[in-house]
Amino acid sequence: MIESAAGSLDPTLDLFSEIDRLRKDMNAVILAHFYQEPDIQDIADIIGDSLALSQRAAQTEADVIVFAGVHFMAETAKILNPDKQVLLPDLEAGCSLADGCPPDEFASFLADYPDHKVVSYINCSAETKAMSDVICTSSNAVKIVDSFPADQPLVFAPDQYLGDWVARSLDRPMVLWPGSCEVHEMFNEKKLVELKITHPDARVTAHPECPEAVLQHADHVGSTSSILAFARQSDARQIIVVTEPGIIHQMQKENPDKEFIPAPGNDETCNCNECPYMRMNTLEKLYLCMRDRTPEIIVDSALAEAALTPITRMLELSR
Repeated sequence: MIESAAGSLDPTLDLFSEIDRLRKDMNAVILAHFYQEPDIQDIADIIGDSLALSQRAAQTEADVIVFAGVHFMAETAKILNPDKQVLLPDLEAGCSLADGCPPDEFASFLADYPDHKVVSYINCSAETKAMSDVICTSSNAVKIVDSFPADQPLVFAPDQYLGDWVARSLDRPMVLWPGSCEVHEMFNEKKLVELKITHPDARVTAHPECPEAVLQHADHVGSTSSILAFARQSDARQIIVVTEPGIIHQMQKENPDKEFIPAPGNDETCNCNECPYMRMNTLEKLYLCMRDRTPEIIVDSALAEAALTPITRMLELSR
């Protein structure tokens, strides 16, 4: 039985039908990231990566946005829709990248690079976004960085591995904030090589938040949407997936004749390749947040206005 602030839920409650009813009653849209649990992906109106979800959040005509993802995603949706209610199933669903770039420390860091423009990965707080010239996602990071003149020095934050991959892709040095995703950093080169030996015909697709030592063994490196496209287009019958395994649900639905093998993290005794923040959202919490219209995302209006400029710049460059 599921406990809530309002008491306990009837275990026989059909959560799928109740969420669908609430969605219609509230004129709500449910946005879900590929790393969410399968049930949430299946009931969502829109499933996507950070770029696609930001684009759809900017376009929606719904009165309420229910964001099944992590805090920075819902916060971005609120910045793009200040007059709409934005709900997040679990307010504690954060992000190690955002947490690892405290605004005051980032401001001090930037003070050492006064002539640099700032490109920040969307996995950061509104405060960090407000200190940036443009936001990027893993889908468009190369394009965003390449939009600056070659002689313009850049700071890239908060993911050093994504920044390093972009820098190598463009042969363009950048100053990197020393942050990383606690999930993607757990992928291990030795274990990946062992997995490739066990499955010699498998192709490897990896997210650019992984360390370079891991990425060098990948046949394809890209965002979650790019990984899905690779799975559709590849003629391989087995694909090793080096990112959060929640994406395998969509990969398997689109390619039932292929086998998808999740790469292990460093510690085989735990689900270290699963994002603990993404998995804080559940179907029950999704229902409760819609029923009770809480937790709601609130962003200070002045901060939202400052953060909106670099987000809008990203959306313009991504058309």
